[in-house]
Amino acid sequence: MRISAKADYAVRAMVELAANAGEKPVKAERLATAQGIPLNFLENILGELRHAGLVRSHRGAEGGFRLARDPALISVADVIRAVEGPLASVRGAPPEESQYDGASEALLRVWIAVRANLRSVVEHVTVADVAGGKLPAEIDRLADDPDVWVTR
Repeated sequence: MRISAKADYAVRAMVELAANAGEKPVKAERLATAQGIPLNFLENILGELRHAGLVRSHRGAEGGFRLARDPALISVADVIRAVEGPLASVRGAPPEESQYDGASEALLRVWIAVRANLRSVVEHVTVADVAGGKLPAEIDRLADDPDVWVTR
């Protein structure tokens, strides 16, 4: 899977908002500085997150952004989908819309399994988990395997 800068920035912004949940709204400039995200890029991302119902914006001197719901109810997958669309696609379409013949026929099941494994991680980690530094045990178990840290 390729995680775009846009998806990475969106998740980081949401985690920063989760870390500040319950406080006054956070200005885009503060989010950008805290996470090292270019402000113009972040403003566009925040607009998409607002459109997806994940953040609320507040105007005025005390304005800014805050999460639209409890951070424990917002998965990393929700954020990625808000800015990138479906988690997995094959040539720009959902994997189940692919069709293969002959020797490649089983490839469809491979793409579906890839999507399932991706979902098993990003749908089970919330922005609250990341902000709190406490990931689900299964995620920690996966990341603790030294082999997964090796790029191939």
